[in-house]
Amino acid sequence: MNADILYSVAENGLATVTMNRPNTHNAFNNEVIQLLQDAFARAANDKSVRALLLQAKGSSFCAGGDMNWMKQMAGYSYEENLADSKKIAAMLNKLNTLPMPTIARVQGAAYGGGVGLVACCDIAVATTNANFCLSEVKVGMIPATISPYVIAAIGQRASRRYFTTAEVISAEKALGLGLISECCATEEDADHAIAALIKALLKNGPRAISEAKKLVLDLSNRPIDAELIEESSRRIALTRDSSEGKEGLSAFLEKRKPNWIQ
Repeated sequence: MNADILYSVAENGLATVTMNRPNTHNAFNNEVIQLLQDAFARAANDKSVRALLLQAKGSSFCAGGDMNWMKQMAGYSYEENLADSKKIAAMLNKLNTLPMPTIARVQGAAYGGGVGLVACCDIAVATTNANFCLSEVKVGMIPATISPYVIAAIGQRASRRYFTTAEVISAEKALGLGLISECCATEEDADHAIAALIKALLKNGPRAISEAKKLVLDLSNRPIDAELIEESSRRIALTRDSSEGKEGLSAFLEKRKPNWIQ
């Protein structure tokens, strides 16, 4: 993996993807977008990966678009802009739909696409110095490719405000909006919070976690009708009938650890 994006997998199954461009505040360009896509695909295809941590080196999480990249975009045709946007959208969708739980560790600035990365993760832990901004309208753009994930995270009403005002959102306010899950006073506190989350995740059935995450993505914003009730009933029946479900229930009844806990 290119040094701009670092990738590793620990013995406990935690994959860590680190944005490593501190001098540019980990801003996006075409190469970084592709490298992130490759890293997420690598994790998705590795059955040993139980959870993924997305983090960044330096004072900022991700400042959005790289200035040199934005200069290039200024001369793009519509077709070039469309192809470019589809690459960003594909990368974000890959992160959003990874089969394992994902955690973002956020410090400093998370602007534009950086907010999108945070919104795509299942859990986000930020330090109090983190700040967020949907800044696209400041340069006559809109936060289009990140919008489905940000709207899902903070809701339509808040999105209408922050998509149009480009106000800077403090970590405390981001916590209240639901953009982040925990707000920690120090970097050390954030590391402790993430360690506790990973410990909790690794106690649970890997297949069940994946199916539970998919359940949220598939069943959200659907009417509670006969079709949805049937589907939810089918999913729990399949889970009960799975080898992992049977092992988990047996372990509970026999008062022992299930086989996925080392």
